[in-house]
Amino acid sequence: MSTSNRRVSVFVDAVNVTLNGGFGLRYDILRKFACRGGCSPCRLNVYLAVDRDRMRDDASYKQKTTRFSEVMRDFEYKVIEKSLSKYTDPESETVVTKNTVDIDMTVDMLTQTGNCDRIVLLSSDGGLVPVVQAIQARGQRVEVIGFDNVALALKREADLFISGYGIPGLLPIKSAYEWGTVGSRVRGMCYDFSHSDGYGFMRYLNKIDDNLWVTDSRAEDSPFRTVFAHVSQFESDFDTSFLPSRDLIFEFSLVKNDKGLVAEDIVLISAP
Repeated sequence: MSTSNRRVSVFVDAVNVTLNGGFGLRYDILRKFACRGGCSPCRLNVYLAVDRDRMRDDASYKQKTTRFSEVMRDFEYKVIEKSLSKYTDPESETVVTKNTVDIDMTVDMLTQTGNCDRIVLLSSDGGLVPVVQAIQARGQRVEVIGFDNVALALKREADLFISGYGIPGLLPIKSAYEWGTVGSRVRGMCYDFSHSDGYGFMRYLNKIDDNLWVTDSRAEDSPFRTVFAHVSQFESDFDTSFLPSRDLIFEFSLVKNDKGLVAEDIVLISAP
């Protein structure tokens, strides 16, 4: 099957993503990442838990919710609003809110993706592992994008797990320069570190393409880049004994010196 004939669907639990590090998510970049390699979108679903009572009483909340749906339509996403249900706990007498986003998303993932080659899921919820397994049993590929607090079981079950922090442009980043250029701030991991020598190497995704499996940045077709990182450039209160690690995500500046590009001002932004 040619690349241009492949189809992809995207399923996003918007509230889950926002509450777990994904605030400010760029849905246009998400679509670009999901459709990399020339894939065509099939379903682009965003699930939004909505407080109907607040919608009636809070004009600002209603406006933001409406605006969000309008922007999503510009990118051809379908926003599926699910009402929050509320009940009072008889013991504590506190109001508890619940929603059925995970159930609705599970049903849609199983029923709407029959003709898809790739399903991209944005959530940290380990309860979605069974639906991932069911889709894989049909011979389809499932990719998971997450930020913070992603269930380990969900990471392991996915055909590909990638931190949303490391996808160029997916989240806002304070930099006057384009991601990957000299002077820019990027996000990546420290995959190699020598404690005796006091230095290691950072790897970051330099561009979005379909060769994410080519992690050796020396390969001509690899979308990744590697830069030198000295122990002195990490935050003073960061315990470097945790390095190397594929779970810790750092933000750092790309600076050019006589040895080439190096990482400076390295800040930890996400940890399990």
